[in-house]
Amino acid sequence: MEVFLLLFFCLAFTTFNFKTSTATDFLTVNQILRDNSSEALVSTNGTFAFGFFSPWNSTNRYLGIWFNNVPDQTVVWVANRDSPLTDLSGAVTIVANGSIVISQNSMKNIVLSSNPSTTSNNPILQLLSTGNLVVKEIGSDDISNNYIWQSFDYPCDTLIPGMKLGWDLTTGQNWFLTSWKSLQDPSAGLYTYKLDIKGLPQVHLCRGSDIVYRSGPWDGVMWDGLRLGGGLQMKGFQIFKSIFIYNSNYIYFSFDNNDNNMISRFLVDSSGVLNYFTWNQKSNEWFLMFSLQKDLCDAYSRCGPNGICNGNQVPICHCPTGFVPKVTEEWYSMDWSSGCVPRKPLNCSTNEGFMRFPNLKLPDNSYAMQSITTNQENCADACLRNCSCVAYATTELIDCVMWFGDLLDVSEFNDGGDELYVRMAASELGMFLFLTQSRLCINFVFTHASFRY
Repeated sequence: MEVFLLLFFCLAFTTFNFKTSTATDFLTVNQILRDNSSEALVSTNGTFAFGFFSPWNSTNRYLGIWFNNVPDQTVVWVANRDSPLTDLSGAVTIVANGSIVISQNSMKNIVLSSNPSTTSNNPILQLLSTGNLVVKEIGSDDISNNYIWQSFDYPCDTLIPGMKLGWDLTTGQNWFLTSWKSLQDPSAGLYTYKLDIKGLPQVHLCRGSDIVYRSGPWDGVMWDGLRLGGGLQMKGFQIFKSIFIYNSNYIYFSFDNNDNNMISRFLVDSSGVLNYFTWNQKSNEWFLMFSLQKDLCDAYSRCGPNGICNGNQVPICHCPTGFVPKVTEEWYSMDWSSGCVPRKPLNCSTNEGFMRFPNLKLPDNSYAMQSITTNQENCADACLRNCSCVAYATTELIDCVMWFGDLLDVSEFNDGGDELYVRMAASELGMFLFLTQSRLCINFVFTHASFRY
């Protein structure tokens, strides 16, 4: 795990055992939390614990954070996920410069150590009530979040309230989730869940370097057209409060529980599915509220370039108005990978305009760029002036977003979603003419098309 670095030096300090009959939430310099002592740090609200554990059906030992009041031990963060300990001789301590040190065999073998960005005069290691493990100066408050080091900066497979998914643009810090390899092995698995900030921010679930699912962009209100299974929209989901920060310093997603007594988590499991769980105290079990990637259209680019997917139709893929299958034989045999192409290729020297498509999950932003404009008309003009622009949209977050190249991973819904304006030859549309100032303009009748030439 990148948060820890191998240390090839010996530590010279006086140690003593950390043992107490009352649970505490901190370690001071040179205090030791040992695996064989059966002790753990417990947050002041009793919600989280930090100590050594073994995953289900494994003899390896790891240092991590879990929900303290959940009988079924549920780990949310692992310090040494890629460097397991093999026996109960593990120990953890904090040293004078603020480094957290994990060792074995009575502190003789240094396994891993944190690498704080700044040094400290009087550090303390503390497990906060949020589940965040922090190194800070003794006596400093938690309001300013001015920590020397914090576990929230290095997520594993779980997102809990207060954690971030996104970017610190000033430092280049990227907060993202990485699945466990298996239930027995918390080492980094095949799947990552990251915020992509090109154009409109969107979340990609990747298997290695391949995108397998895309949330759709954040349009300023919600994840564009996101469905939680069964057609349920995110905007109607009130169990948690979505938080999205978009400014010159940060772009990230976070969430809070609407009920402070609720225990909940997002989890990217080892198969690559993103799940949202809440703890049911009456039945003493985790309740799966929803899983993403449940709809047939959730597979990335299911209908190929320029194709549109609609899970409520049979077949689920169709070419939008003005487009035809690129390979007809494949398309009608339910192989949609080659997608669709314009029936009449675009040509900047001829009359062109835009067809309006409502209720869409907007295309992947990989071929998009944002343009600062003030209204939809200016956005249309800007797209028409660029011969490579194939579509545009206006959102509450960014005034104008333009797409270049194929339109990938587009889905259509019965309600919700956003509007996309796709460029095509004027001869594809029914329209009427009128004059505005010195320019000839063509606006829509029933085809919802707008033109400038």
